[in-house]
Amino acid sequence: QMQLVESGGGSVQAGDSLRLSCAASGRTFRAYAMAWFRQAPGKDREFAAAIKWPGIITYYADSVKGRFTISRDNAKNMVYLQMNGLKPDDTAVYYCAAGGVVDVTQGSTFDYDYWGQGTQVTVSS
Repeated sequence: QMQLVESGGGSVQAGDSLRLSCAASGRTFRAYAMAWFRQAPGKDREFAAAIKWPGIITYYADSVKGRFTISRDNAKNMVYLQMNGLKPDDTAVYYCAAGGVVDVTQGSTFDYDYWGQGTQVTVSS
Protein backbone atom coordinates (compact mmCIF):
# COMPACT_ATOMS: atom_id res chain seq x y z
CA GLN A 1 0.00 0.00 0.00
CA MET A 2 1.03 3.57 -0.62
CA GLN A 3 -0.24 6.45 1.45
CA LEU A 4 -0.55 9.88 -0.14
CA VAL A 5 -1.07 13.06 1.83
CA GLU A 6 -1.72 16.37 0.11
CA SER A 7 -1.11 19.81 1.55
CA GLY A 8 -0.85 23.41 0.43
CA GLY A 9 -4.42 24.19 -0.51
CA GLY A 10 -6.13 27.40 0.51
CA SER A 11 -8.21 30.38 -0.51
CA VAL A 12 -6.65 32.88 -2.90
CA GLN A 13 -7.57 35.63 -5.31
CA ALA A 14 -7.66 35.26 -9.07
CA GLY A 15 -4.16 35.63 -10.49
CA ASP A 16 -2.46 34.35 -7.35
CA SER A 17 -0.25 31.27 -7.06
CA LEU A 18 -0.27 28.19 -4.85
CA ARG A 19 1.99 25.18 -4.57
CA LEU A 20 0.44 21.87 -3.64
CA SER A 21 2.54 19.11 -2.14
CA CYS A 22 1.95 15.38 -1.95
CA ALA A 23 3.93 13.18 0.42
CA ALA A 24 4.11 9.49 -0.43
CA SER A 25 4.88 6.75 2.10
CA GLY A 26 4.56 3.02 2.43
CA ARG A 27 5.07 1.26 -0.87
CA THR A 28 8.10 2.26 -2.87
CA PHE A 29 7.76 5.51 -4.77
CA ARG A 30 10.06 4.23 -7.44
CA ALA A 31 8.63 3.60 -10.90
CA TYR A 32 5.21 5.05 -10.10
CA ALA A 33 3.64 7.68 -12.28
CA MET A 34 2.17 10.48 -10.20
CA ALA A 35 -0.69 12.78 -11.04
CA TRP A 36 -2.96 15.52 -9.82
CA PHE A 37 -6.67 15.37 -10.39
CA ARG A 38 -9.30 17.83 -9.27
CA GLN A 39 -13.00 17.74 -8.54
CA ALA A 40 -15.28 20.75 -8.41
CA PRO A 41 -18.67 20.61 -6.65
CA GLY A 42 -21.19 18.72 -8.72
CA LYS A 43 -18.63 17.69 -11.32
CA ASP A 44 -16.66 14.56 -12.11
CA ARG A 45 -13.06 14.21 -11.04
CA GLU A 46 -10.87 15.48 -13.85
CA PHE A 47 -7.23 15.10 -14.77
CA ALA A 48 -4.93 18.08 -14.29
CA ALA A 49 -1.31 16.94 -14.63
CA ALA A 50 0.89 13.84 -14.54
CA ILE A 51 4.56 13.01 -14.32
CA LYS A 52 6.22 9.70 -15.11
CA TRP A 53 9.14 8.10 -13.33
CA PRO A 54 11.80 9.47 -12.92
CA GLY A 55 10.37 12.89 -13.78
CA ILE A 56 11.26 13.84 -17.36
CA ILE A 57 7.92 13.18 -19.02
CA THR A 58 4.98 15.33 -18.00
CA TYR A 59 1.49 15.81 -19.37
CA TYR A 60 -1.14 18.47 -18.72
CA ALA A 61 -4.80 19.02 -19.32
CA ASP A 62 -5.43 21.83 -21.78
CA SER A 63 -7.20 23.80 -19.06
CA VAL A 64 -4.03 24.12 -16.98
CA LYS A 65 -1.30 23.95 -19.58
CA GLY A 66 1.06 26.91 -19.34
CA ARG A 67 -0.13 27.80 -15.84
CA PHE A 68 0.51 24.65 -13.77
CA THR A 69 3.77 22.74 -13.39
CA ILE A 70 4.06 19.26 -11.94
CA SER A 71 7.36 18.05 -10.49
CA ARG A 72 8.67 15.31 -8.24
CA ASP A 73 11.52 14.91 -5.77
CA ASN A 74 12.27 11.20 -5.80
CA ALA A 75 14.73 11.43 -2.92
CA LYS A 76 12.01 12.84 -0.69
CA ASN A 77 9.05 10.88 -2.12
CA MET A 78 7.31 14.14 -2.90
CA VAL A 79 5.22 15.44 -5.78
CA TYR A 80 4.36 19.08 -6.31
CA LEU A 81 1.91 21.11 -8.34
CA GLN A 82 2.89 24.72 -8.85
CA MET A 83 -0.23 26.66 -9.84
CA ASN A 84 0.17 30.14 -11.27
CA GLY A 85 -2.38 32.52 -12.69
CA LEU A 86 -5.20 30.87 -10.77
CA LYS A 87 -8.74 31.38 -11.99
CA PRO A 88 -12.11 30.89 -10.26
CA ASP A 89 -12.63 27.84 -12.52
CA ASP A 90 -9.65 26.22 -10.79
CA THR A 91 -11.67 25.99 -7.58
CA ALA A 92 -11.84 22.32 -6.63
CA VAL A 93 -10.56 19.65 -4.30
CA TYR A 94 -7.19 18.56 -5.63
CA TYR A 95 -6.14 14.93 -5.31
CA CYS A 96 -2.74 13.32 -5.63
CA ALA A 97 -2.65 9.89 -7.26
CA ALA A 98 -0.10 7.16 -7.97
CA GLY A 99 -0.23 4.53 -10.69
CA GLY A 100 2.01 1.65 -11.67
CA VAL A 101 1.29 1.33 -15.40
CA VAL A 102 -0.07 4.55 -16.75
CA ASP A 103 -0.61 6.14 -20.12
CA VAL A 104 -0.39 9.69 -18.82
CA THR A 105 -1.91 11.08 -22.02
CA GLN A 106 -5.23 9.43 -21.18
CA GLY A 107 -5.70 11.14 -17.84
CA SER A 108 -7.92 8.32 -16.63
CA THR A 109 -8.69 7.81 -12.97
CA PHE A 110 -8.74 4.06 -13.65
CA ASP A 111 -4.99 4.05 -14.27
CA TYR A 112 -4.20 5.14 -10.73
CA ASP A 113 -4.06 2.76 -7.80
CA TYR A 114 -3.57 5.06 -4.82
CA TRP A 115 -5.23 8.33 -3.90
CA GLY A 116 -4.82 10.98 -1.26
CA GLN A 117 -7.64 12.54 0.72
CA GLY A 118 -7.55 15.81 -1.20
CA THR A 119 -6.85 19.45 -0.45
CA GLN A 120 -9.25 22.31 -1.14
CA VAL A 121 -8.30 25.15 -3.47
CA THR A 122 -10.67 28.09 -3.65
CA VAL A 123 -10.08 30.96 -6.07
CA SER A 124 -12.22 34.05 -5.79
CA SER A 125 -12.61 36.73 -8.43
